[in-house]
Amino acid sequence: MSLIEGDTEPKAFVMAHHYLGSYPAARFRFGLYHKGELCGIAVFSRPTNDLSLTNVFHCDPTLSADLGRFVLLDEVPGNGETFFLGQCFSLLRREGLAGITSFSDPLPRRTDTGEIVHRGHIGTIYQAFNGLYLGRSAPRKIRLLPDGSVFHDRNLHKIRQQQQGWKYASELLQRFGATPLNGNPGAWLDKWLPIVTRSVHHPGNHKYAWALDKRLRKQMPKSLPYPKFDPLFLHLAHVG
Repeated sequence: MSLIEGDTEPKAFVMAHHYLGSYPAARFRFGLYHKGELCGIAVFSRPTNDLSLTNVFHCDPTLSADLGRFVLLDEVPGNGETFFLGQCFSLLRREGLAGITSFSDPLPRRTDTGEIVHRGHIGTIYQAFNGLYLGRSAPRKIRLLPDGSVFHDRNLHKIRQQQQGWKYASELLQRFGATPLNGNPGAWLDKWLPIVTRSVHHPGNHKYAWALDKRLRKQMPKSLPYPKFDPLFLHLAHVG
């Protein structure tokens, strides 16, 4: 494995193999290779809200990071995930980082035709790597496109305010039947959102944390009991 400079290779890998189809603002990028071929990517980023880090580690947010994307190909052996994660943490410790957080998304994603594009996960890898379980993030409503991907609230804001990236955001809806945006963006969204997207209740992501600095471990709370996966959730995930 190695530290990767630049986003070109890791972004292409993440966009091709991660169910969210998006890439975070990366601070550190690590690649896992087998016989010279890239087979895994870990991207560590700074979250939109620093409180996500400082509420856990109580230190300068630049001394911690969020594991924004962790993607391995299916052919990587089961122990490859914990090996890769451990190697990443060792290198980040050398870079001076003191803490890492990560979220796991338990909500299954389906296309309009019922095909599962994401089975949902509870952070089994993070549990195997002794992550501190901090509970769930706040529940919320999300909007899914027909292919099961999320149409994020920030896309709505970009379109309504005609901010940078609004054309790309509007093209996501056009891809599934919306007419080109020509006129009032609010009226356009009011018409096409309920046609192109479906509203789904999200119960909140599971949050895990690791103190890389031994001094931080003394101030960390005790881990909550690890969540367990309920296979019935695949059938009970509902459309709101």
